Amino acid sequence: MAAPTPSTAQALILAAGRGERMRPLTDTCPKPLLPVRGKPLMQWHMEALARGGCARTVVNTAWLGARIVAHFGAGVVPGQSIAYSREDEDFGHALETAGGIVRALPLLDEVFWVVAGDVFAPDFAFEARAAAQFAASGRLAHLWLVPNPPHHPRGDFGIAADGTALAHADTAFTYSTIGLYRRALFAPPYCGIPAGNPAGVAVPLAPLLRRAMEAGRVSAALYTGAWTDVGTPERLAALGGATA
Repeated sequence: MAAPTPSTAQALILAAGRGERMRPLTDTCPKPLLPVRGKPLMQWHMEALARGGCARTVVNTAWLGARIVAHFGAGVVPGQSIAYSREDEDFGHALETAGGIVRALPLLDEVFWVVAGDVFAPDFAFEARAAAQFAASGRLAHLWLVPNPPHHPRGDFGIAADGTALAHADTAFTYSTIGLYRRALFAPPYCGIPAGNPAGVAVPLAPLLRRAMEAGRVSAALYTGAWTDVGTPERLAALGGATA
């Protein structure tokens, strides 16, 4: 497969979650639209993707998904065209991370970025070079891990000396929810959901990643830039976001 170029790089922004811990703010506003420093949380990723040459973005939606579509339309952010995977319209609920990715696969290329719409990483660079290197590597996923925040002290995955991601490690870091992925991760033997997830099966991502890690097919790197999982009103307020 040819390596992605800035004109063909693509991304999926995960924006389907209910944001239960963020209530009551998310009772009327989807979490990715909550404002942080003057713009919706999700827009920070969209602008960074555009700067990195990623011109096509897919957004999956569920809770209050129509508000996300109404706000961003087909491309409010310069340099971005946007398509939507409407889990809310198709099934009436979110499909969890892996289920949502499989549902969106018909809209995605062989290699694509995935980033959660509810994390704040203002300095992360979605580099076309990183996507090209990943495409040439033959790996199924490349994850950016971060130092463990106070609310997740045990972490998720480790990193071997050669950059291979470890499903189990004495020293584990937290998955930032930023990664590069290959479609093959979402097919047997790692994933049993039929292509396009026509039944709307809700499936988490971590078990797929662990299976691929155990086969040595996932790499990882430690990211030490600013990063926040904006999971509570307190964390939002600490970033200067809305609290009411």
